[in-house]
Order: sequence, then structure tokens, then C-alpha cells
Amino acid sequence: DNLMCTASEFLSKYYYFGRNFDYEISYNEKVTVTPRNFPLPFKLIDDLDEHFAFIGLTAGVEEYPLYYDACNEKGLAIAGLNFDGYADYKEPVDDMVNIAPFELIPYILGTCSSVSEVKDLIENLNIVDINFSDSLPNSPLHWMIGDKKECIVLESLKDGLKFYDNPVGVMTNNPSFDVQLFNLNNYRCLSNDTPSNNFGDINLDVYSRGMGALGLPGDLSSMSRFVKVAFTKLNSVVSDDDLECISQFFHILASVEQQRGCTLVGEDAYEITLYSSCMNTDKGVYYYKTYDNSQINGVDMYKEDLDSKALINYPLSDRENINMIN
Repeated sequence: DNLMCTASEFLSKYYYFGRNFDYEISYNEKVTVTPRNFPLPFKLIDDLDEHFAFIGLTAGVEEYPLYYDACNEKGLAIAGLNFDGYADYKEPVDDMVNIAPFELIPYILGTCSSVSEVKDLIENLNIVDINFSDSLPNSPLHWMIGDKKECIVLESLKDGLKFYDNPVGVMTNNPSFDVQLFNLNNYRCLSNDTPSNNFGDINLDVYSRGMGALGLPGDLSSMSRFVKVAFTKLNSVVSDDDLECISQFFHILASVEQQRGCTLVGEDAYEITLYSSCMNTDKGVYYYKTYDNSQINGVDMYKEDLDSKALINYPLSDRENINMIN
């Protein structure tokens, strides 16, 4: 199941973090606020009865928040993306913090206030191969984790747990992050500017704008999406205006979104960008669009009782909402 996704972040006045979730079927996803006193059970370590509050998008499982992406009240954000064929989960090890993959987002967001603290935690972390249930086996994942100061990628590979500093602030799927980053070297000649003529002693015409990006991949493979979204994000220009930044963030993700019909994954089954998210991690607001609703919807964590013991859920608004002018 090599589903494809793309994550990105950027910093202006606020820190924004989000992703595209690309797949062919929905699991009744919802936006979920996990308040500070919701008891978080873990398979192999002590439960967390008190922790930081966080908000994000979860699968449609009632009893436990299975997060795809989220941020906490300290401004730390994380997204789990598919990593099929590379992710390798381990057996439990004594004296390590043994965490199942589906527990990782709640554990990190519940206990850490920064990427720096996550790095300290990683030294003793072991991601173990324990399923949520027989009907919900583990997904092969890697994670992008960011805050206002830094961004990293966490990968549990056959030769151990690795984290990489992420200078471009984007992530897709396979291959491993170090290879994705190295591949950007092949595109160092691309530019948002009009290219000079280096071809030889012949008069060549600049017949169009945008020719500085000739050679930028446009296909939907994970390696090409990495290059495309990195180019788009690194050349992105925004002011400090919150609404402008939110809009721009969704435009960055839209540069690699998937339209129904372009990626065939089975008989009459096509991968699409089921949802795109953008979190303002400073304000604790989770914004999203879905494939069939291009209006930006928002859920504000701070409008909920964050000292509650119960999860707060909002089903996704998935019907197009058209603003008729006349």
C-alpha cells in the first residue's frame, strides 16, 4: 500500500505546518482535540493521565486518537507519512522508551514542547512493532517534526532509528530522507528568474515566462513531489498577514496535489488528495480542505475546554460550499 503524501512548513510571523493526505479511500477522518486530562494509554510504557493539549486530524476510531498530523499547545507539530518498504519497527528493548507507531504522535505532542526536546527523547526511543488492533495493523511511516526554530525527519530503518535535520522543511515518501535531500543537487540550476543562454553561440529566444524552472518535475512520484514542493516552498513569498499565509500554504501544497484519474491504484480506484491541512501552531488552529470541499475550514483548539477528560471531535466538512455572489 504505497500511498503518497506530502508535508511542508514555513515560518513568517506565525509557524505553519501541514500536509496533503493522498489515498484512494477515506476512513471517516475527523479533526480531534485531545485535552490535557484525556488519559492516553500506552502498550509498553506508563499511561499519561496529564499532558499537553493538541489538535489534529485522526482516523475514525472512537476510543483512541489515531493522529495523521497534529500540533500541541507549545507550537510543536508533527505529521506521519507513508514509508512503505523502508520503515522497520523493532522488538521491545529493556531500558528504552518502547512506543508503537500509532502512539508516537500522542506521546511526542503530549510530552515535548520543542524539536530540541524531541531530539533528546529520540536518544532513548524504540519504535516497536505492536499493532493498534488485529483489524488495524501498523502503517509503515516516517515523521516530519517541526517548530519555530527547527525541523527534523524521524525514520525507523533496518539499521536503526535515525533523525535528519530538515533544511528544506518538506517531506514526501520513499526513498529515505537523506537520498531525497541529495537528489535536490540535480536541480540546483532551476530558478524563479529568466535563465541566461548558456547553450552556445546561437541566439535563443525567451518565448515564455517561467523558463527558469524548466526541468522541474511535474509527475506524481514521491521523489518528484519532493523536488516540486521544495522548489515551490523555498521560492514562496508571503507577508506576515495570517490569512495570506494560510492561503499561500494551501497553494504550496496544491503544487503537488493529486487529481482523480491520474494515479490508478486498482480497478476503478484512483489516489486523490483526500485532504490538505495547515496548522497555525501559534494560535492552535487546524485548517483543512478536502477533495470535494475547497473551502478552507478551521477548528480552534482554544475554543474548547482544554482541561477536559474527553476527546472533542469534528467530522470533516466534505461537500463543496460555493459562495454565490448573485
